[in-house]
Amino acid sequence: MYIGRIMRTNLVTVPPEMPLAEARELIDQKGIEHLLVVNREEKLVGVVSDRDIRQNWASSATTLSSHELNYLLSKVTMAMIMRKKIVTVTPDTTIERAAMIIQEKRIGSLPVMENDRLVGIITRTDVLKVLLDAIGIAEGSVRFQVLIRDRLGALAEIARILSSESINIQSLISWPVEEHPGVFQLVMRVAARDLDPAVKSLESGGFSVLTRHVKDLTPYLPTT
Repeated sequence: MYIGRIMRTNLVTVPPEMPLAEARELIDQKGIEHLLVVNREEKLVGVVSDRDIRQNWASSATTLSSHELNYLLSKVTMAMIMRKKIVTVTPDTTIERAAMIIQEKRIGSLPVMENDRLVGIITRTDVLKVLLDAIGIAEGSVRFQVLIRDRLGALAEIARILSSESINIQSLISWPVEEHPGVFQLVMRVAARDLDPAVKSLESGGFSVLTRHVKDLTPYLPTT
């Protein structure tokens, strides 16, 4: 899936000179987590998160009077607190690539640019939702794991076995078992009623199936 299909396009942009108090009110009003700072030439120049605003808001423990506090806050603008080193992506960036960038850069959002024009934004929350949807966590479904060697035809065999039992695979994801090179775990979801038949048929077909967490995978490693 590409970012262009899931990015938010109803953008909330603010000028660099917007006061902190106004930005805080805007974030609360819109129920958003990030503000995109755009200059008069409509160029993206910064990003401000709700966390940035909280960190720059005066503590309630201050000894300043309300008048003094309001005066000081009115002098704080987006240009002073915005993140200027902006990491962006394009609409044809994949969701998994975006997730990796967000994780590696420890950021909460990615503005989306197309031909130097701001066209959208995707947040950590958006990425997580898409990945959860892809995993297929749905009411009435259950998960199990199948351990396989990295070999040609393994997935086809699993699909054939389940198909012969009229069991539909609702979702499937795969990742390597780091401590056992060459071994992958397939996390599959099926309808709750199909769990027992799926496990029995796969085990009869010679596959190692797990329906619970185990500390040591060694006894369950595939032999072929």
